Amino acid sequence: MDASARLSATIYRFVSEHKQARRYFISGNVQGVGFRYFTLRAAERLQVNGYARNLPDGRVEAYAIGTPDQLTKLRSVLERGPWGATVSEVKEEQAAIDSNYDDGFVINY
Repeated sequence: MDASARLSATIYRFVSEHKQARRYFISGNVQGVGFRYFTLRAAERLQVNGYARNLPDGRVEAYAIGTPDQLTKLRSVLERGPWGATVSEVKEEQAAIDSNYDDGFVINY
């Protein structure tokens, strides 16, 4: 591979891996089973920023900032859930990046 092809591949990778934000709404038996802490640990492993919180309707909301690859991996983890949880659905929507979550992943109450 010549130098121009390597540079082009490097630039493409840099541009294609920009940070995005997503909001996930997880339904099922997901409260009271450690789902938020499970999400926190997964997000830290994947180096994703954001938060997880319980919603009044029984769902868990996870807001995440990361690369497309990181967010795809997080969604896969959320679809599985922790031992004791039963995930029936994960809805995903795009979100704006919130700079309040630049420093890591937290559990909101």
